[in-house]
Amino acid sequence: MNVDLSNCDREPIHLLGHVQSFGCLLAVSSDWIVLHASRNVEDHLGLPAEQLIGQPLRDRIAPDGLHAIRGRLQTLYTDDAIERLYGLELIEGDDRKFNVAIHISGAAIVLEVEPASDTELEKDHLSSVRGMIERLNAGGEVEEICHTATRFLRALCGFDRVMVYRFGPDDTGEVIAEAAAHHVDSFLGLRYPATDIPRQARELYKRSLIRIISDVDDEVSPIIPETNSEKVPLDLSLSTLRAVSPIHLEYLRNMGVKASMSISILHQGRLWGLFACHHYEPRVLDYSIRSACDLFGQMFSFVLGQAESERGRKDAEVARDLHDRLMRQLAEDSNISRDFGLVVEGLSELIPFDGAAGWINGNFQSIGVAPTKEEFLQLVKFLNTTATSRVFATDSLHKVFPPAEDYIERGAGLLALPVSRTPRDYIVLFRREVAKTVKWAGNPEKPVELGPNGVRLTPRKSFEAWKETVSGHCAEWTASELQVADAIRVTLLEVVLRMSDAANTDRTRAQERQELLIAELNHRVRNILNLIRGLVDQSRSETTSVADFTKTVSDRIHALARAHDQITKESWAASSLRELVKTEVEAYLADKGERVHFNGIEAIIKPEAFSTLALVIHELTTNSAKYGALSDSSGTVAITLSREADDALTILWEERNGPPVKPPLRRGFGSTVIDRSIPFELGGQAEVNYPLTGLTARFVIPSRHIERFEYIEGGKITPDAAPTVSASEPRIAGKALLVEDNMIIALDGEKLLRELGASEVVVASNVDEGLRLIDEVAPDFAVLDLNLGTQNSLPVAERLKSLGTPFAFATGYGDASALLTDFPDTPVVTKPYAKASLLTAIRSFF
Repeated sequence: MNVDLSNCDREPIHLLGHVQSFGCLLAVSSDWIVLHASRNVEDHLGLPAEQLIGQPLRDRIAPDGLHAIRGRLQTLYTDDAIERLYGLELIEGDDRKFNVAIHISGAAIVLEVEPASDTELEKDHLSSVRGMIERLNAGGEVEEICHTATRFLRALCGFDRVMVYRFGPDDTGEVIAEAAAHHVDSFLGLRYPATDIPRQARELYKRSLIRIISDVDDEVSPIIPETNSEKVPLDLSLSTLRAVSPIHLEYLRNMGVKASMSISILHQGRLWGLFACHHYEPRVLDYSIRSACDLFGQMFSFVLGQAESERGRKDAEVARDLHDRLMRQLAEDSNISRDFGLVVEGLSELIPFDGAAGWINGNFQSIGVAPTKEEFLQLVKFLNTTATSRVFATDSLHKVFPPAEDYIERGAGLLALPVSRTPRDYIVLFRREVAKTVKWAGNPEKPVELGPNGVRLTPRKSFEAWKETVSGHCAEWTASELQVADAIRVTLLEVVLRMSDAANTDRTRAQERQELLIAELNHRVRNILNLIRGLVDQSRSETTSVADFTKTVSDRIHALARAHDQITKESWAASSLRELVKTEVEAYLADKGERVHFNGIEAIIKPEAFSTLALVIHELTTNSAKYGALSDSSGTVAITLSREADDALTILWEERNGPPVKPPLRRGFGSTVIDRSIPFELGGQAEVNYPLTGLTARFVIPSRHIERFEYIEGGKITPDAAPTVSASEPRIAGKALLVEDNMIIALDGEKLLRELGASEVVVASNVDEGLRLIDEVAPDFAVLDLNLGTQNSLPVAERLKSLGTPFAFATGYGDASALLTDFPDTPVVTKPYAKASLLTAIRSFF
């Protein structure tokens, strides 16, 4: 039976004229006359709804409260903006405090009023959001960020389950991240059909970013009157108190959920997904917590956008690297047909596929599992009907091209790259059929049934996962694969259209490099000859015998030879920059080498950059010996190597206490090498200055030329490696209990305990919750924050001690000995938590 699901939930969601019981609603005109009121307004404000209609609000609301509302109304900057006020006194002579949300609905001003709890006025939940977002900004893949965000949000709102529900291109939803209490089932990985969230609901989620249901069995209150004088209901699209569709409440009851909250995740103006929160008991969130959750959702959307952009940037880098490699490998007289295998090999590094075929200049070629030539020629006619300026991809070819049913086992799906416009040539990648298993949370093909709420798609009565196996499909082509393929398509077009220009450019560059090499060789030979002559002359004046003269000259010439070996023998293996400098100093400065001082770290340079740096260091060294700080008896050279935030290397050359320095009157080859070699050859930076006090030069070498950094410890060079936990260190085995009243610190402690081997970590913020979790979970190890605000964790420690469960105390105070007289042997961990201190505590028990 074919069913049009677009009409299943026709009831306009934003026109449901009822509100939930945890607050009340007033709608007033621009002159503050009450137009609508919810029936339960008397329960909250003590003002009968019927008596409010048509009356000026100023006659019923305290002047200070109304003044605050009027002032905040002026800050509503868009149609969908909402402003909030906290802790207002609204009724004259009544000390009760209320929270108020304000928004515009058509010609009406809507005020949503809720009682303010005592506890929410004491805590600044918004500051917690700042810390959460700072941690999320640390980066990572999208799925990793979503997983961390669910943990943060659950810690903030306290729901039993918090999920990230991502929408696919076909509007189906998938749970990609989850944080849940230990006693609830996991929904991670479940898929939900697009019809579970109707189209109009999706549009509403884009306008109203937070939605809460405190009790699915709540008796909602109607809006009085139902319509205005023009018979139009009040639009409650932006109302947090708005009641929801009975069909949705039935949906939640079938899952056993008593309360829920959703927070929209927007990306580039579209609904990317939701934070979906479930609780198995009714739950009314404090107004301040809801506001913090709303802010968290908005800030998370920005973090998500950054993560998606970073993923796109990496994909673009991968494609650009392949582009550069192909342009280097394809020779002047090459063409795509001749180098088909080379192109396909490059694509295989970025996009998985089982076979490839090419139709270029009327020639058919294939590699791997692919259709035959006759089958492919039919397929080319179909591909000619697709767009010429982008790649075409499908994971089910036979659905769009029925003849492909004959070779589903060889080409169930394809990705086609058009590499010319006339004639239409292609490189096509094929994937074999893969039985695609989708873990649905119910049958997505279930037909419309007559249910308690009329003819509509009744919520599924069972939410047990079942598997749907789809035949005739290949593995889906991901968005990043399509992006890479399109980038390579442009590369191949460039190969076709600009091969001659590229070849001419390569010849010109090769000629320029050859001329530079000849000039460099001539310059260096002249310098070496002059240097040897200087060594002979200087050595003659320093020695008194032929034997001494011979030894001195021999030693210095060998030093010069070692410098040459450094450039040639190490040219294709990463080598030490410090050793390079030392070699040049020994070769050209003789006993002045002790006046060259190193600061900072060590850098191991990749071979492609080594020769360029050797030439620059050589010129700096010889120039300093001729004209700079090392040309007299008092000057020194300081060389500082430092690592930048982007892993680039900065080299700072500073000459001090030498003769006054003047800029060179003419630019010779040596000056050109110092100023231009690093920017031209390595894509880095070079800056040379000539103050009277001594030449200074600063060079920046991009990270791609650095093999690794090493650090100097105790006079020795040590590799740059992150500290690791030894495999022989004791580790936690089993479940861990963490009692901690600070949410952010608790999240860090939980992460460390998991890294140290805990299979499960449960967190309690107070003594009662800690005692309950001991009974429910039976932890194998515990860490107890000694000071819990007005409490301490000693009762929890007594219970663990009686059970024989090992535990450690944690404290941020300097001395806690007064509280620990009954636990003299219990280890104490100093906060904030660190892996080393936790390991020390664990060593006492494991």
